[in-house]
Amino acid sequence: MKGALQALRKEMAREKTDVYLIPMDDFHQSEYVSEYFKTIRHITGFTGDSCNVVVTQDAAKFFTDGRFFIQAERELYDGVDLMKMGEKGVPTLTAYIETVLPEGGVLGFDGRCVNSGLGKQLEAIAEKKKGKIQADKDLVGNVWPERPSLPKEKVWILEEKWAGESAEKKLSRLREEMTEKGADIHVIASLDDIAWLLNLRGWDVLCTPVFLSFLLIDRENCYLFANEENFDESVKRYLEKLQVRLAPYNGIYDAVKQLRNRTILLQGGKTNYAILRSIDPSVSVVDALLPSTYDKAIKNEVEIQNERTAHIKDGIALTKYIYFMKHAFRDGKLTEEAKEILQAPELTECSGAAYLQRLRKEDPHYLEDSFPAISAYGENAALPHYSPSEEHDKKVEASGFYLIDSGGQYYEGTTDVTRTIAMGPLKKEEIRHFTMVCMAMLRLADAKLLQGSSGVTFDYAGREIFWREGLNYNHGTGHGVGYCLSCHEGPIGIRYRYLPSRLENVEFNPGNIVSDEPGFYVEGQYGIRTENLMVCKKAIENEFGMFMDFEHLTMAPIDLDALDKSIMLPQDIELLNAYHKDVYEKLSPYFEGEILAWLKEATRAI
Repeated sequence: MKGALQALRKEMAREKTDVYLIPMDDFHQSEYVSEYFKTIRHITGFTGDSCNVVVTQDAAKFFTDGRFFIQAERELYDGVDLMKMGEKGVPTLTAYIETVLPEGGVLGFDGRCVNSGLGKQLEAIAEKKKGKIQADKDLVGNVWPERPSLPKEKVWILEEKWAGESAEKKLSRLREEMTEKGADIHVIASLDDIAWLLNLRGWDVLCTPVFLSFLLIDRENCYLFANEENFDESVKRYLEKLQVRLAPYNGIYDAVKQLRNRTILLQGGKTNYAILRSIDPSVSVVDALLPSTYDKAIKNEVEIQNERTAHIKDGIALTKYIYFMKHAFRDGKLTEEAKEILQAPELTECSGAAYLQRLRKEDPHYLEDSFPAISAYGENAALPHYSPSEEHDKKVEASGFYLIDSGGQYYEGTTDVTRTIAMGPLKKEEIRHFTMVCMAMLRLADAKLLQGSSGVTFDYAGREIFWREGLNYNHGTGHGVGYCLSCHEGPIGIRYRYLPSRLENVEFNPGNIVSDEPGFYVEGQYGIRTENLMVCKKAIENEFGMFMDFEHLTMAPIDLDALDKSIMLPQDIELLNAYHKDVYEKLSPYFEGEILAWLKEATRAI
């Protein structure tokens, strides 16, 4: 709403607030947030994520990184200035706040939506300026009368046949890990950690089957702070059996405030500042990686086998989609049959993504998409985090590249896959870059690593082919993936540099599931990315230690029409042929007729 910024400034004046910070977060620092938490969209018009806004009486500054520059330029209301983080001359968020906060001034924000680490930095800035902070002010909420309510969707049990381990065992192990860290009480605000520990799932957050909650656990008791009306009688009985007591969602702050002379374990980056401020000075704080985050990342054998099934299901849907895309045009025109299948007069980024979602929904165990699909044609594919909308929905033509990065949530697990499809004639450089991306993905998946290695150790296996030619792609090569949970899951990742703030620098272990997604992007022209998920497995153990390798989980053909075999080394060809052989063997039983014949040709040895 374009008048919202003016209304916010009036509220700031009424509250005597000089500087007000609006983060793009919920009370749990979730990747995706419900409509209730989209305060930045209300004030600025921006519909993406990964941003912060700083408002004064004279300016409104919007901070985001390079993934969202173009989208922000399109969407921001007049009077909101884009601050391109990482570019020369652009201050950091905290440096800017320190500059604009006057001596003795008041810095305001909703402490429930700011993580503890940032909250402490803001404290320090206010102290330096001899000012004060107001961390309990939801000023945007005060000027948003039509604000959506907090989600209140039903919570459900993920049966042990899917989870592979009981919640009783998980909670027992967690208590042992608390003792090892010297803590007698533990607060968890991370929604996927809570869902994983309790083998519960929900619908409160888009694309991630979790529910709004906090967990407080000590050596005898466990309290789940959540909306009780979201739990039916069967789930309540399940919690009683676990000896988990339900408490009001917002009761976490008073519960923490009442603690005395205890040692509390929490993770500052995943705990909001309001919780931290509630802790009495007599309580010692152990700020460390959540034990459940580490345990959750190592999938058990049941989860791994289920994930193999999920990826076959997903591969069936994606293969049907690729087949459709390769046959949608005849003589450069969209066929009438294609229009009927699309249920739309044109093949666009949005109509294509909607059709793929319908294909996934054909499986009875499909729950929802695992993230909003990146369906991108032509120059839009050069934006790694592009997302089409009604306002920006490019028509797909019978030429160039179309990129689809998508995934699904199933009872059997979470998928995330990217394929770049040649829609027609390609330029020589496009074919070369596509081939390089394919080779990079296969080489990384073929890497061997010694236990103790983090993703920084072997990112080079995928990036080397680009660096050798003075090229690069400006995103991580891989991220951890949850089980019927977050598509982007710590604490593992694959990137060439150490970034402490990303909480993904832990060593790899057998059972980790990670994406393998190198890409190449030419701004304003095209983008290419090929992504598989893979599971880390024990290879051999000897006097040098335990060596690990990877197994492809994703099963979908890579477009041979865009490959130049002449620039591939023999081992690259061998890896591609072996992968396609696996794809055909696993998917062919589910097809017949023309699509089966096409799949055989699409996965042929080259």
